[in-house]
Amino acid sequence: MRVLRTVAAVRSAVEGWRASHERVALVPTMGNLHRGHLALVERAAQLADRVIVSIFVNPLQFNDRDDYSRYPRTFEKDQQYLDEYGVAVVFAPSLEDIYPQRLENATHVEVPGLSDILEGASRLGHFRGVTTVVAVLFNIIQPQVAVFGEKDYQQLLIIRRMVADLLMPVEVESIATVRDKDGLALSSRNSYLTKEERARAPILFGALSHAAETIKEGWRNFSILEEEGRQRLVTAGFCPDYFHIRRAEDLAEPGGRENNLVVLAAAYLGKARLIDNMQVQLKSVD
Repeated sequence: MRVLRTVAAVRSAVEGWRASHERVALVPTMGNLHRGHLALVERAAQLADRVIVSIFVNPLQFNDRDDYSRYPRTFEKDQQYLDEYGVAVVFAPSLEDIYPQRLENATHVEVPGLSDILEGASRLGHFRGVTTVVAVLFNIIQPQVAVFGEKDYQQLLIIRRMVADLLMPVEVESIATVRDKDGLALSSRNSYLTKEERARAPILFGALSHAAETIKEGWRNFSILEEEGRQRLVTAGFCPDYFHIRRAEDLAEPGGRENNLVVLAAAYLGKARLIDNMQVQLKSVD
């Protein structure tokens, strides 16, 4: 496994693989890797001959400077993990490589509408930062396929929309959310939880699961389910940002006849902001 830090170096590596007709997969990350990231790498290895994992803590997707500063950076440990998974290249660019015109003058890529709701409403500018950096990485590496997790469900939809709208020749693949045994979705931000908070954190998964099962049983008063979900979190000591039921394909509010829905939630537990979702696929709607 090679660690490459410049645009020129990673492009040179990719050009060599392309000359040999090898398929390239990208797994974009901000580091501080866990089993969820490694599951993305495993899937990427199934889809391509060469896997590149990018590690770049992207300042444009943080709307809180302190949050950016304290985001865990564990590069040496990340390297050790990836070395065991057959990764060809770790791309660890500098800020100047990704944003040569400096942050204040950087060109932005934005998906309107879909970026402004749910997470976008709570974290202004977040998704503009995500789509900008992913577009830059796609342009640098030009992978045939990129792999993302479904825990960040809204992000996944936004990246797919960006790829479709800008005619990017990249396949966007996803894998199901990787969870601990108690249901908590794996996240780099779980490290912010105290021991006591970690014991309570799976209640978020429980609230989502309860809503999903109630929908499957035929309940269609979504506003009541949403309020019930929020109250479950408040009672457990969470501070919820949102708890919503939306159409799975575009996150629009459901009309009551959809077969594919998703329950999405974000809530603070102490210093940690946890997000999760539960997809609901119905065979038929009465």
